[in-house]
Amino acid sequence: MNFFRFTADYSIQISQRGALHASLAFVFAYMCAKLSFATSASSIWFTIIYGLASLLFITGSASSHSLMNMRNSIRLRRLVFGVAALSIVISIIRHTSNTAPRYPTDVYYPTVPTAHVNTPLGPIPMDLSKGHPAAQLIKAAEAEFQRTLDRQSKSLADAVREYRRRNGIMPPPHFDKWYEFATRNGVVLIDEFDTINQMLHPFWAISPVTLRSRITKAIGHEDSALVAVAIRHGAVENFEKGEEWQQQATVGMMKEFVQYLPDMDLAFNMHDEPRVVIPTSLLSAMVAKARDEVLPRVAKNQTPRNAFSSRPADMNDGTRFAESSTTSFNRFAHQQTWTGSRVSCPSDTQAQTFEDFAADNLTAYAVGPLNYIYNVTAFSDICNSPSLSSTFGFFERPNSFSVTHELMPIFSQSKISSFQDILYPSPWYWMGRVGYDESHDTTWDNKTNSLYWRGSTTGGYSRNGGWRRQHRQHIVRRLNAPDKAHILVPDTDIAATEAAPTEYHVSEIDRNSLSHLIDVKFSHIGQCDPGDCAAQKEFFHVTEHVDAQDAWYYKHLLDMDGNAFSGRFYSLLQSKSLTYKMALFREWHSEWLWPWVHYVPLSLKGYEGLDLVRWFGGEDQGKGKGSSEGEKKAEEIAKRSSEWHNKALRNVDLEVWFFRLLLEYGRVVDDNREEIGYPGP
Repeated sequence: MNFFRFTADYSIQISQRGALHASLAFVFAYMCAKLSFATSASSIWFTIIYGLASLLFITGSASSHSLMNMRNSIRLRRLVFGVAALSIVISIIRHTSNTAPRYPTDVYYPTVPTAHVNTPLGPIPMDLSKGHPAAQLIKAAEAEFQRTLDRQSKSLADAVREYRRRNGIMPPPHFDKWYEFATRNGVVLIDEFDTINQMLHPFWAISPVTLRSRITKAIGHEDSALVAVAIRHGAVENFEKGEEWQQQATVGMMKEFVQYLPDMDLAFNMHDEPRVVIPTSLLSAMVAKARDEVLPRVAKNQTPRNAFSSRPADMNDGTRFAESSTTSFNRFAHQQTWTGSRVSCPSDTQAQTFEDFAADNLTAYAVGPLNYIYNVTAFSDICNSPSLSSTFGFFERPNSFSVTHELMPIFSQSKISSFQDILYPSPWYWMGRVGYDESHDTTWDNKTNSLYWRGSTTGGYSRNGGWRRQHRQHIVRRLNAPDKAHILVPDTDIAATEAAPTEYHVSEIDRNSLSHLIDVKFSHIGQCDPGDCAAQKEFFHVTEHVDAQDAWYYKHLLDMDGNAFSGRFYSLLQSKSLTYKMALFREWHSEWLWPWVHYVPLSLKGYEGLDLVRWFGGEDQGKGKGSSEGEKKAEEIAKRSSEWHNKALRNVDLEVWFFRLLLEYGRVVDDNREEIGYPGP
């Protein structure tokens, strides 16, 4: 009905005023209507300019053609044209200047010899005449990592300049205290905190009073599953809920810097699974508002006040948490979550296609011929991979799932890429819940040359055969399958050199011929209905429970997600073995731990897994005698990861990152956030 009314009105306008005049009028009406949905200073300004230009055209064509009128009309048109041109130039300069935050899409984008993609969304082909893909990826990653180390700021002034270059605004208040704490404790990557600013970016679009109100309601509900922490007067005034170890670790991580934090209430997720996911239309609008309106205003203040504001009137003294009878969280435990989890994915991504069986965007993260991971951020971005809906446990049936579609500052230890939880260093790591006993470790040469893993069927709840669509079961089944596998075979037996790398070609073999390289088994079946538990015990070879320290007797150690992040990752890196990592859940350390430098990334489908173990194990050029390129790189990465753990994954490193995060967050929830910050030394 509205369409026909619009058509009739438009026809009347054309008959009365002419097609051009009517079109100008309706475009102006459309622009005015659009302002009611998304208002910004620039949109209002350009609407006014368009309206004036249209009015000049209409009145000019209808007015008399005297010499005086023509001269006035020409002057006015030139004026409007000049203002419009100047506005466009200013707009372009503004959007290309440093006032908007700029974030990397990944820690690095390796420069490796590649060819053009042969098929749409297919993996990027690699030139196998340049050596094994792993060797090429390692070389590129090592070079970029060294460049990152070399460019770190050497002084407070340098750190402030680098912060402004990356984020377009001044650092948060007490940045100097943070810098002193970081340098005093020997933090290596003093500039690599873009993850924090990227996570907090949409929160700038919401007023501080709204953010505080949402947190007050969330932590006040009895069924919130949130650890509540109240900071008042530079100390932890109160904390409630959660297990004792999580309370102690979370508060303990703040002990050395809490005196510099503002009064605020914090909510820490008790669940393994993330809690906050926003529809893409709302999220895009929030990001745009923060980028185009709020942060440019913050950037204009070149002399901010280096102090947080006093406690706002809507916040109590922290001795108690106000009770709330309602909650915005909805529980969906043991239900499929793919449809709800992808809502924040942009509409042009593979996860949002109309078809049920859309292809994954392998171009974004994989190189051929066996889909080796070159970009772990793109690999863990679920918007690139609709196949995850039927291959990853979290999307099949998470063990617990309490989610809100309202942007709320919830701190979580890990999350899926589409969620807006705020990541923080896990208290699980800080407490050393999975330890490493060096006395149980041995030298590289004494270790067994095979890939080792023992674990349980965590990752999701299995019902009605759902275990067949969960990631741990998929990986264990793939690595132990009695089928054919593709590997890369060298064209020559001559050892590779820098000048003449070994050339490779793809070959098909029986997977059983390399079964001695794989020791990956379940040691416990759980999180399943009785029938599903029985089916898994029959399908898999389930071993007895083993001591976690037994893993150090193997050269190659597998780590993969469970219900969320794997809590054993740091202990594997600390050991003298090589770590292979399959992870979709993101953690705080994405800029501090580098694939192909500190660990070997694995895909979920696992086509490349056997070939990588074979190459790193030296069986592509012998029987693992330690002389091949792959074996040397394996030992080198294992040693480097152990050393890096002791430099960048110490408890104090987690505290430094947490300190920086809470300073940034404290500014976002400050009523005077556009007036505060660190102006520089």
